[in-house]
Amino acid sequence: MLVKRFFLPLICLLFSLQVQATERLTIAMIPAEDSRAMLAQSAPLFDALAEKLGVQVKGYVAADYNGAIEALRAGHVDLAYLGPFSYVKAAELAEVEAFVVAKKSDSPDTGYKSQIIVQADSEIFAIEDLKGTNFAFVAPTSTSGYMFPMAKLKESGLEPRQFFKNAVYSGSHDASILAVKHGRVEAAAVADRILQSALSKGLVAENEIRVIWSSDAIPESPMVWRRDLPEKTRVRIKEAFLSLRGVRFGDQGLVNSFEPTEDSAYDAVREVYRSSKG
Repeated sequence: MLVKRFFLPLICLLFSLQVQATERLTIAMIPAEDSRAMLAQSAPLFDALAEKLGVQVKGYVAADYNGAIEALRAGHVDLAYLGPFSYVKAAELAEVEAFVVAKKSDSPDTGYKSQIIVQADSEIFAIEDLKGTNFAFVAPTSTSGYMFPMAKLKESGLEPRQFFKNAVYSGSHDASILAVKHGRVEAAAVADRILQSALSKGLVAENEIRVIWSSDAIPESPMVWRRDLPEKTRVRIKEAFLSLRGVRFGDQGLVNSFEPTEDSAYDAVREVYRSSKG
């Protein structure tokens, strides 16, 4: 009788915890912009998913890129919106998998570009003109804010440690844009869509910034899930994303729809990563 009295509450507690776990979905995001702005801009997506799945959907902006990866690895979040290179690193360190990408309403294709920006009145017009300048990358695991411009530098035979006067990590694309605007650095690498978002929000004006280099198209940032989520849960989540139309989401802005993706779509990013290390 004593055994029953001890184990029955424990069993009830465990069952309750399992139910609670299925009643909330937590989505991590990398800090591309101000965290409060990102959460506010992503609320329409979270609300739409909550309605379709019948669970609470909560957003979480990690302190840095590695924080989002660690949150996945530790099981603190269920899904994450990662940059392409962040995903490649996450796939190495954790049991995660890309499953959908956003398709923007104003673009027939998925994908974006890395750009290097300077002040509009700067005398810098080409990669070579950046010699001896203060330069801002976003983070070592940022695709457009580090890896693609780094690969371009290597391809041009330039060694960043000798080429730049100082190279710093700003932590976010917005921070890099503001660093150029206010003259804290002469140039920075940022994502084209986040630059456009900064322009539309008035964070920076058209006549204050100039683009001196753009990369080839980069595979779109994926939404990823932990592989240890139950298969039925993953199927429902994917179906919910694929059914969405015309929803606003973070730095993506207005998303026309979500499309399926898979790990092999990021092999090109892996290739660029290898060349950036060479």
